[in-house]
Amino acid sequence: MFSDPQTFIRSQLELKPVPGCPDIKLWQATPTSRLSQLYADLSTEGPAPYWAYVWGGGMALALFLDQHPGLVREKSVLDLGTGSGLVAICAAKAGARSVLACDVDPYALAATQINASENDVRIETLCNDLLDQDPPEVELILVGDLFYEAETSQRVLAYLTRCRSAGIDILVGDPGRQHLPEADLELIAEFDGYDFANVEGAKSRLYIHRLK
Repeated sequence: MFSDPQTFIRSQLELKPVPGCPDIKLWQATPTSRLSQLYADLSTEGPAPYWAYVWGGGMALALFLDQHPGLVREKSVLDLGTGSGLVAICAAKAGARSVLACDVDPYALAATQINASENDVRIETLCNDLLDQDPPEVELILVGDLFYEAETSQRVLAYLTRCRSAGIDILVGDPGRQHLPEADLELIAEFDGYDFANVEGAKSRLYIHRLK
């Protein structure tokens, strides 16, 4: 039995470099991680453990920020739907003045906190659904791979549109998911990288967009 999410993560997942980003290490799921046991051990239920995998959109933003740290340096940043915290960690490493990592899953934020510690950065975490709220007081919003499902994609786009109208810059990393609102986005960069949904070793084309 595991008394808390961080104990489970450290016991059942493996700390290893992110493919394509060897300077970043995350606790990642393996075939023996027994992720379903997390909720059973805690006698609760929760969303799917997306935080245990490296998503293509997050990797796209990680690669982009590594090449263009000036886009976040000395800025206040929101990582929306942080998952593992990969994008938030990269923003902090690139010199962001502040980084807020937000997710609806408290276990994602537990993972983000220990992943941030492993990478020697400080990140503030928030467990909340921001999509029906007013724009946050930040200068930049980073969105890694939130357009994977129709209903969620509609809510995300509506929220980001309000944020853009408030003057917030918005960058989206995505591997070309079905529900990506390409008409509302400007493509600014492409990479070869990895997505957890692919077979091991297979590369994906990853994209960075800016909300118009």
